[in-house]
Amino acid sequence: MPELPDVEGFRLVLESCASGRVIRQVDVRDPGVLHGIDARGLRDALQGRRFGTPRRHGKWLLARTGGPTLVLHFGMTGSLVCARADDPVEAHDRVLFTLGGGRQLRFRDQRKLQGLWLAHDESDVDRLLGRQGPDALAVDRTEFETVLAARRGHLKTALTDQSVLAGLGNLLADEILWRAGLRPDRPARDLAEADRRRLYREMRHTLRASVAAGRVPPRDSWLTGRRDDRDPRCPRCGTALRRTRMAGRGTVWCPHCQPAA
Repeated sequence: MPELPDVEGFRLVLESCASGRVIRQVDVRDPGVLHGIDARGLRDALQGRRFGTPRRHGKWLLARTGGPTLVLHFGMTGSLVCARADDPVEAHDRVLFTLGGGRQLRFRDQRKLQGLWLAHDESDVDRLLGRQGPDALAVDRTEFETVLAARRGHLKTALTDQSVLAGLGNLLADEILWRAGLRPDRPARDLAEADRRRLYREMRHTLRASVAAGRVPPRDSWLTGRRDDRDPRCPRCGTALRRTRMAGRGTVWCPHCQPAA
C-alpha cells in the first residue's frame, strides 16, 4: 500500500510532469475511481485550467489548478505516471490528463479502493481532510507527543491511525517501532518522555530515508528487508522475528530488541 514516501514520490511526478502546464483534455476511462463527481463534471471543471504546485498531506495529494483542486488518494495499488500522449494506454490507467507539450499524466490503479475527488474551494478541501491528523513528516516533537499521549490503545494502532498522524502505514510503523526499540503492543499513552523522544527521532530518520528512496526500502539492514523472509530474523541481533495481527494488520517485531515494558 502506498505510504507517505510513495505519495511524496507521486507529488514529485505531478510537479515535474504537470506543474505549470495547461490541461488540454481529461479522459475518464473508468468512472469507478471518481468520488462525488462524474466524468463530465471533472472534464468541465479542469479542461483549460493549469496545474499549480501540488501539496501532500499524509497519504493525500492535492493538485491545485487556480480554481478547483484535484484531490487524490492511492488506496493500495494507485500511482501517478508521467507519459507521452501517444504512449500505449495500460489496462489500469483509469484517468488520463493530456497536458500542453504532449505530456500525459495518468492515474493508474488496479484495485480502485480510493481514487479522485474534486474540491471546489478550501472548505471542500477541509471537509475531505478534516479527519486527518498532522502530517507525520511535518509534525514537530511537541505536537507529536501531545497527540500520542492523548491516544488510548496500542502504540502500533496509534501510529497507523490517520486521525492521529497522517501518512504512516504498516511497513513504516513496524520499522519505526523496531528502530526505537518499542513493542507494538505497548500502550501509547504510557510511554516515558525518553521513549517518546526516541520514537519521534526514529520516525523522522525513517521517513527521511524512505522519502529519499521513494518508498520504505527493503534493505537488509532494515526490518522491512527481512520481514518477508522464509525464516525472518532481526537484522540487528539475529533473533527470530515474531508475527501477529493488530487492528487487522500483519505486525512484525523482534522480541529481543523490542522487549516488554
